[in-house]
Amino acid sequence: MRLPRDLHPVAWWCWAVGLAVGASCTTNPYLLGLLLAVATITVFACRGDQPWARSFRLYLWLGLVVLVIRVLFRVLVGGNDAGHVLLSMPEIPLPDWAAGISLLGPFSREELLAAIYEGLRLATLLIAVGAANALANPKRLMKSMPPALYEVGTAMVVAITVIPQLADSARRVRAAQQLRGGERGRGHRVRSVRRLLVPILEDAFERSLSLAAGMDARGYGRAGTATAGQRRSTGALMILGLIGICVGVYAFLDSTAPRLLAWPMLALGLVAALAGFVLAGRRVQRTRYRPERWHTTEVLVALSGVVVGAGLWLVQRGEPLVAHPGVLAVPELSLVAVVAILVGIAPVFVAPPPLTARNRAPVAPEPAEEPAKVAA
Repeated sequence: MRLPRDLHPVAWWCWAVGLAVGASCTTNPYLLGLLLAVATITVFACRGDQPWARSFRLYLWLGLVVLVIRVLFRVLVGGNDAGHVLLSMPEIPLPDWAAGISLLGPFSREELLAAIYEGLRLATLLIAVGAANALANPKRLMKSMPPALYEVGTAMVVAITVIPQLADSARRVRAAQQLRGGERGRGHRVRSVRRLLVPILEDAFERSLSLAAGMDARGYGRAGTATAGQRRSTGALMILGLIGICVGVYAFLDSTAPRLLAWPMLALGLVAALAGFVLAGRRVQRTRYRPERWHTTEVLVALSGVVVGAGLWLVQRGEPLVAHPGVLAVPELSLVAVVAILVGIAPVFVAPPPLTARNRAPVAPEPAEEPAKVAA
């Protein structure tokens, strides 16, 4: 029997990043739908009862909104490709400085499918990040940050905790308004959006900022005893590392760029960035009470995400028609792609039960049975 505990937050983020990388490697709607199913099942099976765990539903709605906006944007600024016209609209030409772009016009079935595929991929990326936000404890994630990143720890806390705090604030504001005798009903909910939105946003930002202020009061982001020369050298190394990584990634993605700018620049950028991290971490001295440790379960969860991302990347390279089927043919599946995605559901079977209010409470001992009286 596995004891309830929370997994290391970095393991959940590795798993979610693997799903996001896999989603970026394909536009196949079947594979994207399978990725969405894996993420949803894993979240509902492994999340706890903390406030951030209830934010996944909000990410699902955001993914649906992204999909709808992508389709509407394609209708508004379509490519006017030849195909089976579904909707004929008058074309609105734009000025000369926007040559080649027109508004509305005939909307074809191929444009609709292309918009759905692209919107579904964006929604899958967003929901993968939402899954990590719902499963990983953001406070423990900040605790696991390397010392070099403590200077931006306050901003990261605000950015990561806003969406989970929105979900918790919405629940608390709705409960408070119901206790005050608020009316119920679909029409009343539509009319009271303005009355709900302001206190929800205000409460969410106040709680995130108060957490950031508490971190700042405890020394997060402090400069330490570093001199001006040390800070300048650290910043120079970080900037050079970022420039090298950007140039290397661009040359790696652009086949026409010189190969000398691909892997060598990427390696030099990574070395410079790591050197900057090491120098920045030396001037932040801190101790840890109960440091976060990795166990076999964390390794398996992180590896399952890596397998998903690497598997779909290999499918993109070896089977491009499966990864990007286009809009003129029926999407196909391959055994390698399906197996790679199904590996992502491994946390459901290997992760221990999450900590909840029920299993945190101490279990009362059962009363001992009285010994039976022996008849004389």
